[in-house]
Amino acid sequence: MAIVLRDKFEMLSNMTPSLKEGEYVFCSIPNEGSKAHNLNPIATFHEKEGLTVILEKGEAHEAGFEISLAMRQITLIVNSALDGVGLTAGVAASLAEAGIPCNMVAAYHHDHIFVPTGLADRALHLLERLQRESARAMR
Repeated sequence: MAIVLRDKFEMLSNMTPSLKEGEYVFCSIPNEGSKAHNLNPIATFHEKEGLTVILEKGEAHEAGFEISLAMRQITLIVNSALDGVGLTAGVAASLAEAGIPCNMVAAYHHDHIFVPTGLADRALHLLERLQRESARAMR
């Protein structure tokens, strides 16, 4: 059984950011809407205003959604606890300092960061640097 990390610096120093193939868009389906049928979202979230779905860009386009803000997904490969403190904040702060907007999605096994397509490579390099710097700080 893998050790589950809860400490900010342990999580940051042990994360491996991985840039996934493809582009994604965040879409919203009104609560009374029927567009959700036959969609294959990678994530959903129910909000008062409607159902948020994260779709592959091509599927979103075919379904008639706005696709102007295409994003790339960076997954953090780290055994972080659901009650771990600081991973999301550390990652978001690092990207914010560089002027890179991000949407964080925390799932059961991994955290996922969505950044605008044109900034994905830069974001990945910043997160790799954050990992290295955090590992050095722990020594």
